[in-house]
Amino acid sequence: MTVAVDIWTDINCPFCYLGKRRFELALAEFAHRDEITVVHRSFELDPTIPAGTSGTVEEHIAHRYGIPVEQAQANERGIAAQAAEIDLPYQAGGRDYGNSFDMHRLLHLAAAHGKQDVMLDGLYAGNFADPTPVFGDRERLVAIAVSAGLDESEVRSTLDDPEAYADDVRRDEQQARELGVTGVPFFVFGGKYAVSGAQPTETFARALQLAWEERPVTIVGDQDAAACGPDGCAVPSPS
Repeated sequence: MTVAVDIWTDINCPFCYLGKRRFELALAEFAHRDEITVVHRSFELDPTIPAGTSGTVEEHIAHRYGIPVEQAQANERGIAAQAAEIDLPYQAGGRDYGNSFDMHRLLHLAAAHGKQDVMLDGLYAGNFADPTPVFGDRERLVAIAVSAGLDESEVRSTLDDPEAYADDVRRDEQQARELGVTGVPFFVFGGKYAVSGAQPTETFARALQLAWEERPVTIVGDQDAAACGPDGCAVPSPS
């Protein structure tokens, strides 16, 4: 028996970065982890951003929410604190934000070579753990892909052809729309059970078990968990 886990994410999304780690912590403790297959699906938080451009995250958040830049900076520090709890490096200041379509195309190229997960980790590390801007820098993107084990010439030819793997990205995004996905990360276990947002590790563990046992449930966990949507990445207010 094999259970597929489909995960819709965007490289711009810090909660996707956190959610991936929390899911992996749950999967590492799952008794049937060797029978779980994981596929990362494309979801662009803001496909209207011109390709090749880059801007600071703080300014982007401030503009999206209509809040002061200082508040956006505080939000970033809050996310960094959450990342530290699960031993994830996170640059709380100076990160950039941009169009992620080419990144998603390269993730599909990586999937064709069985290297999608390591490629996604490389993109996340490049965006969240390294202060050097990753958007709008083709050479840095090539370097990340090569470090993930992809052939440099194939990476460059993929980037040179704007339609290479473009349909794969659009297909993922269409499937997300059909599922009613409005924010990421969004996890679907066994084609039946949905987990929305960067839920606690315990929630992912429960979802894995439910999917394995094929119990009749749908949404698992709090639907208001931290996630990124078209209007940005909301940080829940302290209770």
